[in-house]
Amino acid sequence: MNDQNSIPLWWLALAAALVPMLTIHLTFLVSAMEGHVAWCMPYWDSCTSISRTGRHGTAYFLFKGTMLPSALLGILFWWFNARWLRQLGLTGAGIAWVPWLGLVACLALGFYTVALGHAGDGFYLIRRIGVVLYLSFTFLCELLISAALRQHPVWRWHGRGLLGVCQLTLAVGILSVLINGLAPELYRRTDDAFEWVFALLINLNALWLAWLWRISRFRARFWAG
Repeated sequence: MNDQNSIPLWWLALAAALVPMLTIHLTFLVSAMEGHVAWCMPYWDSCTSISRTGRHGTAYFLFKGTMLPSALLGILFWWFNARWLRQLGLTGAGIAWVPWLGLVACLALGFYTVALGHAGDGFYLIRRIGVVLYLSFTFLCELLISAALRQHPVWRWHGRGLLGVCQLTLAVGILSVLINGLAPELYRRTDDAFEWVFALLINLNALWLAWLWRISRFRARFWAG
């Protein structure tokens, strides 16, 4: 591709990975400082859900003001991931699914963000569906990309590493389901921590992809010519 007509896109991938990850930690700190949630370590104390950090006070506006742009960034991120894989010479039905699964995931994030902080059964249902679709479809996108990279002679090591992160993410999800079924009381005390860990892992996977975009010098153009 002619470099004069294209731009490097690793910054887009970095923003798509970092903005949601930084947002949930920043809104937690703001909510804790304003007294809306307790000071704790949510990854193992399971003291607050991610949603609760953005429901009240300044964090409410901070969460919505960053997560809605994150959803738009995510749509571009998954669309360009498919293009990046094709530029690496990889093909397959799984790659074609990535932009569409990513679109659903990011739309779900958008609906979840809009519904956050509003009372009522309808808003609660939107939030639950939104968070499940966002986390699960984002995981599927990362799994498909990891599987595709494993077939590449140069990038297969990274594919294995990314697949390992996906396997760890899946293990966290399965463990939470097992605890919910076998020990509901324990699950009620730990489900928020599982959500934090799951979200962290999918964002770390996205950060790894951003690094791969940079070292592979992935470039694209948004216009014809």
